Amino acid sequence: MLGRSRRLRHRPAPPLPSPPALPLCPSLPVAPAARCQFCACESLSPCSGLSSLAARQGYHQIWAFPFLPSGATATWPAASRSRSLAARSLPRSPARPGPNDAPLGEHDFRGQGVRAQRFRFSEEPGPGADGAVLEVHVPQVLHLQYGMYVWPCAVVLAQYLWFHRRSLPGKAILEIGAGVSLPGILAAKCGAQVILSDSSELPHCLEVCRQSCQMNNLPHLQVVGLTWGHVSWDLLALPPQDIILASDVFFEPEDFEDILATIYFLMHKNPKVQLWSTYQVRSADWSLEALLYKWDMKCVHIPLESFDADKEDIAESTLPGRHTVEMLVISFAKDSL
Repeated sequence: MLGRSRRLRHRPAPPLPSPPALPLCPSLPVAPAARCQFCACESLSPCSGLSSLAARQGYHQIWAFPFLPSGATATWPAASRSRSLAARSLPRSPARPGPNDAPLGEHDFRGQGVRAQRFRFSEEPGPGADGAVLEVHVPQVLHLQYGMYVWPCAVVLAQYLWFHRRSLPGKAILEIGAGVSLPGILAAKCGAQVILSDSSELPHCLEVCRQSCQMNNLPHLQVVGLTWGHVSWDLLALPPQDIILASDVFFEPEDFEDILATIYFLMHKNPKVQLWSTYQVRSADWSLEALLYKWDMKCVHIPLESFDADKEDIAESTLPGRHTVEMLVISFAKDSL
């Protein structure tokens, strides 16, 4: 059985068109209770819940957007071909500040309001525990690009890093699709050698990565533009990595193979590298399993309760809320985890 995860109460959604003719898992049936013949899993299990046809076509905001005021709605363009999590767009709507938000009017981002949100990771004192506390501040920008504020998956991935913080000092870590870079910033504060990246086609998102570094007194962190599926000088110049971080990048199915192609290239620089990734389950219509098999990779699901992430509030934040989030560790199939 896979690890227990946070399950979402489904809201009614608008009628959806039929799935594309060539789903990533070709044998995955439409019937929700059927079994996938490729990976022998139930179609509602986490391995077949990556990304969402519903999300691509638009659905009620209260399911996908905990950050917008009640009654607001958000939809995706039907034919989006963006190469980064940060490129997805939604209508402008007033941000709802949380209890840890602080106005940063002097740091307005190209005319957009910026707020700094605090995430406070802590450990209860006790046998074998030192009661450590770590704060991370990240910008929250009211902007059309999704990478400009924190999503539920980023908080869960940051909690996984916090739980394993004693193993991070000296590790070479790359965060892809970083946006506001909560996981990468936390890893850097725990002693890792971190590189932050987002699409080279989205200078706004690269700028918000740099702003996160400044907020946390980490001006030395390298920020590079990497576009999934593209071979660039910045990609070729990257040193071998020990860990690759990715929160909610498996969102648009047309991006899946580009992401894995980039990961595959990095794995050849260091075959022992692991991809630590979180994703939000939005649909049972898509599977990553066939592509992992194609790229000679394997996936292990990490139970949320094993790193204290099976709750609605993490790091004194209301995220991840009641969203269904899964934690994955992906590596070369020939190497043991």
